[in-house]
Amino acid sequence: MKQKLTVLCLVIASVLFAQEGEKKSYSFTLQQAIEHAIQNNYSAINANRDIEAAKQKKWETTASGLPQINSNLQYLNNLDFQVQGVSGNAFNPGGDPNAISTIAFGTKHSMNASATLSQLIFDGSYIVGLQSAKVYLQISQNAKEKTDLEVREMVTNAYGNVLLARESVAIFEKNKSTLEKTLHETKETFKNGLIEEENVEQLQITLTQLNSSLSNANKRADIALNLLKISLGIDINEEVLLSEKLDDLAVSNVDLTLFSEDFDVNNSTDYKIQQNNEESKRLLLKLERFRGLPTIGAQLNYGANTFSNNFDLISTSQKWYNYSNFGVNLSLPIFSSFRDRARTQQAKIAYEQAKTQLSETEQRLKLQYQQAKSDYEFSIEQYSAVKSNLNLAERIEKKQQIKFKEGISTSFDYTEAQRQLYSAQQNYLQSMIDLINKKATLDKLTNKK
Repeated sequence: MKQKLTVLCLVIASVLFAQEGEKKSYSFTLQQAIEHAIQNNYSAINANRDIEAAKQKKWETTASGLPQINSNLQYLNNLDFQVQGVSGNAFNPGGDPNAISTIAFGTKHSMNASATLSQLIFDGSYIVGLQSAKVYLQISQNAKEKTDLEVREMVTNAYGNVLLARESVAIFEKNKSTLEKTLHETKETFKNGLIEEENVEQLQITLTQLNSSLSNANKRADIALNLLKISLGIDINEEVLLSEKLDDLAVSNVDLTLFSEDFDVNNSTDYKIQQNNEESKRLLLKLERFRGLPTIGAQLNYGANTFSNNFDLISTSQKWYNYSNFGVNLSLPIFSSFRDRARTQQAKIAYEQAKTQLSETEQRLKLQYQQAKSDYEFSIEQYSAVKSNLNLAERIEKKQQIKFKEGISTSFDYTEAQRQLYSAQQNYLQSMIDLINKKATLDKLTNKK
């Protein structure tokens, strides 16, 4: 029976261990990757928390002007009574009128319980505080929007870099396979004494370079994938599959309609954030001006106390004495040696600076849009030109390969054609990733989702 129980425990443990060690697997298109990152990226998660914190801060500010109730319970044990001096013969009519008598007031034990209800009636800083809390929430929301745009751009770049690295590996492997076949045929031709050994050595040099580039491309592919996982908020040990190809992604990012659209700076997140900054400075100026207004509050107090020379205050027979009062307080600043005026002037200067910064931001964003639009347009043109050059390089390399095999072309000419092809291939890959990245930059600037 013990052996069966031991075997059962081992089986259960092995199943649980296998479940814990099982890796999760994800498969994403670019859009799916972006949507996943917006919810799970580390920066996006904290941006959501900032919004929640701003909501709580808004309620904290609001609650400060609503009714407040506070209670207090105080127990006092007079270890030694404080003695008061009394001049004259108040306690001894027949005594010396110049004598000093002493007396101690109080009881050994006392307790006081009270509750206070307070209500703010008017405070200029509270009004400004409510408005500031609303702006603070807007700042957090705009910061989250900016974070989402940055995450979108980051994931797009990272997704494209993984595809780029993998395409580079595939091209290097294809070139390697072709070159190895050509090298083998060249060695056989050399053995038959039909060509010089230099032709073989030249191809071997090219193959060595290809192997080195292939090894580096594989390493870059692994690093690019891990960077994408971090952008997605996924553990780097998990499996992530990409369901799109670089060619298809590049074609889908060609959008000529963008060149006919006008740029509305009000849609820019950076402009909204700067507007928040201007509004916050305006409210600070308003706060300084409101400091000269009176502050009015009211409070209602109710309590009870009891006294005893023995510690029996919690006894049901102990008598408590109730008291209550109601009051209104008004505070009005009169003169501060122009300190408040100086603070108001500082706030006014800060507000004027914020307005200037807003104008600067508007002009800077318009310039950035022109630059981004120009870069995107150039990337489309470059993509088309490089694609055409790649076709030419492939045909040239193919012709040189045939000539080399037929012995009417040198190894130098063939190697040069190969290098030209390899360069054209990398330029083509780079043109596609540039197109994707420039489009992502333009979308981020225009707040396009």
